[in-house]
Amino acid sequence: MAVADETEFAADRERMLADIAAHTTLAQARIGKSALDERVIAAIASVPRHRFVPVEIRRFAYLDQPLPIGFGKTISQPFIVALMTDLLEPQPQDRVLEIGSGLGYQAAVLARLVARVYSVEIIAELAEQAARRLKAAGVHGVEIRVANGYYGWPEHAPFDKIIVTAAPQLVPPPLLAQLKPGGRMVIPAGLPDSQQLMLVEKSADGRIAMREILPVRFSAFEEEAEL
Repeated sequence: MAVADETEFAADRERMLADIAAHTTLAQARIGKSALDERVIAAIASVPRHRFVPVEIRRFAYLDQPLPIGFGKTISQPFIVALMTDLLEPQPQDRVLEIGSGLGYQAAVLARLVARVYSVEIIAELAEQAARRLKAAGVHGVEIRVANGYYGWPEHAPFDKIIVTAAPQLVPPPLLAQLKPGGRMVIPAGLPDSQQLMLVEKSADGRIAMREILPVRFSAFEEEAEL
């Protein structure tokens, strides 16, 4: 059945990769490159995206657009997943914190590229589904926790890289604190109608630099609920 699935979606996957390449070219003035890292594209190509969306919308899995996954959340547009992963500059030895597991797709992509992914999801039902889908897809090296991602995952900090898939108005201080010196964070931030994808870099001496990459629209980050 799995082999049949892969064959069924092969053409859709190729079109998705072509859409990502075209979108990257159009955005090159903002992102500073005309093509994303080959390792990132290979990881995107190798993950069966249709296994990480609800079955009723599986036929749309490879469209270059966000899709609903329940609970008012979405799986991000493939171009945005690829771009955010590329901006992290993932390395094989990295330990990465992901905030917002969703159904596990971004974690599955990262697991192809780094040593370990620690993923935090505030909605228990999504976290449970993500764990099941990752296991069914044969993805290893991902640990999922149900918690408020505003506070990160202190027990496993510091992290080489952090990726956030929901948008706070401001970058959460606990996440900045859990980023290693020399590390990178990719996070959407801002008011709902004026979000920007941000690249956050922490220098070796702990100084923080932030750069806007391009306008985006993400689900709101549930940040102040427990403050």
